[in-house]
Amino acid sequence: MSEFKASGFRDEFGNAGPDLVGITTMTSPYYFVPPSGSTAERPQSAPPGMLRFNTDIGRLEVWRNDHWATILGESPNLGDQNNNTGNTTNSAGGTGTRGLFAGGNAPSVTDTIEYVTISTLGNAQDFGNLTQSSYVGAGGCASRTRGIRGGGETPSKQDTIDFVTIASTGNATDFGNLTQARSTVNAFSNQTRGIFAGGLTPSPQTTTDYITIAQTGNAVDFGDLTIASYGGAAASSSVRGVVFVGYTSGGSTNRIEYFTIATTGNALDFGDRTVSIYYPATAFNATRATWAGGNGAINTIDFVTTATTGNAQDFGDLTTARVTPAGASSSTRGLFAGGNNPTFRNIIDFISIPTTGNAVDFGDMTTATSGPAGFSNGHGGL
Repeated sequence: MSEFKASGFRDEFGNAGPDLVGITTMTSPYYFVPPSGSTAERPQSAPPGMLRFNTDIGRLEVWRNDHWATILGESPNLGDQNNNTGNTTNSAGGTGTRGLFAGGNAPSVTDTIEYVTISTLGNAQDFGNLTQSSYVGAGGCASRTRGIRGGGETPSKQDTIDFVTIASTGNATDFGNLTQARSTVNAFSNQTRGIFAGGLTPSPQTTTDYITIAQTGNAVDFGDLTIASYGGAAASSSVRGVVFVGYTSGGSTNRIEYFTIATTGNALDFGDRTVSIYYPATAFNATRATWAGGNGAINTIDFVTTATTGNAQDFGDLTTARVTPAGASSSTRGLFAGGNNPTFRNIIDFISIPTTGNAVDFGDMTTATSGPAGFSNGHGGL
């Protein structure tokens, strides 16, 4: 083993500085600047623990032997530390990631928004209300501060986009409009962009829109899915959005497609799911996307590795088979809430995303609900 030794250092005044021998600790009241570059400029093979600043996403990332992991920060103050309120989901103070479920059919169309803290267990609580009642596949996506709901039915098709501030509670505010009124939209996001792909107008669509989450305003054309469809689900890393295509004019499909979020353009083929279904929910971290449930009230959970392409693999099963649940996720946990089989359900399940296995009971929604939009401030796109 070689020894590192350096001497002869001088400070800015010309005085002798320290000699550096072996393991050396440096302290400063100031800062150091790590290497930086875009996602495309990431080293393909790096020593474990290498640190760099990703200029595309504005975050530090570290090499973890086989992939670049984003270092998360700016955690909102969530979670009840002393639990004096009887709040079993710990969502009133402290640190955590929130999952929100907005709208749905319960059994009438609702504008209710409810929330949980994903790192805990327990029942959901009231958050506020949407700007209008919505069900059947309104698309949900989020940044670390804002949650977005777009499209849906009232039962007429909607182009409404509204938003909430996730770290607080309260009613949604108008954001703007989709380029096309439609329901059963596939939505995904990174910290900057929210994207809404496909939908029903009443015919299946390839239309894909995007918004800049930090600004309000109407959506802009992004590109197209390769096949007109609705009722699928979507997931994302900070770089890539993956769409689990749902129902087409020819019936349900097992097709998976993907977009590069930072650009605009049409989708590309990713692979296939293990079954052909529509109306599932997704939960995902920065490296893995899972989907669960679907028509026929199935209990299947599958997964893909977002950064690659290829076919889905079996992950496990939901506690109860159902169609039209909603998904929300942190970097470690995925939640699947609500659904229908054959009646409306208030079930919330959770999985550990980095592993495989069957879902476990998390708690209950405030109301048995089918088809809400789900999103969180800790999903894999952030």
